Amino acid sequence: MKKAKLFLAGFLCLAVAGGAFAQSKSRNETTVEDEYLSSVEDVIITELASSPEYDNKIIALQYLENALGEGRSTPDMVRALTGLAGEGVTTKARTNGRLMNNYPDIRRKACELLGQVPTEESKNTLVQIIADDTESMVVAAAVHSLGDIGLNENDEVVSAIEFVQRRYAALNPSSSLALEILFAYEKLADSVTDKAPMIESIAAIAANYRFATTVRTKAYDLIRDLQSK
Repeated sequence: MKKAKLFLAGFLCLAVAGGAFAQSKSRNETTVEDEYLSSVEDVIITELASSPEYDNKIIALQYLENALGEGRSTPDMVRALTGLAGEGVTTKARTNGRLMNNYPDIRRKACELLGQVPTEESKNTLVQIIADDTESMVVAAAVHSLGDIGLNENDEVVSAIEFVQRRYAALNPSSSLALEILFAYEKLADSVTDKAPMIESIAAIAANYRFATTVRTKAYDLIRDLQSK
């Protein structure tokens, strides 16, 4: 009987504690449980992203896309994206001299997701990618994200994009990349201190007949808009 009373008292204490925890959880946006789950997620993402296996990196990107889509971002997630954006370029794994982690599709997706994290770190990573990567689809994704992030102190980002435009126009003209460059210029225009180099870059796209007509038309329209301001 005594044991039964003790059990009942204990059960009531647990029930009261559970109710208090539920009320506390409703009052606080972040709870100990949420923080624990977040840290576990960070560990999973970090392990998957740093794995040498291609499929694990794909899964890491899926985790990251879901987290960012739900408005969750942590320093560990950004570090994972930074690593994935440089797979085979800033971070190289070789076997008998052969590059084993050249995954441009991984890099492209990571660059796209970095555009959802408007921080100085993300901007710096993307600027490095457009300088070092040689895959136009990766560079196009990085340029797009730089436009979305919108940081351009001392025209640093626009100058980096201008360099990309000149390099690819000479070596490997790509209409899709040229279009992303124009979109980025359009988004960053209000932050540009010296617009003359940017307008010159846009004019070079407009005059390059190796680009699709729609791209050149977009360039003409953008020049007109910028000059009217």
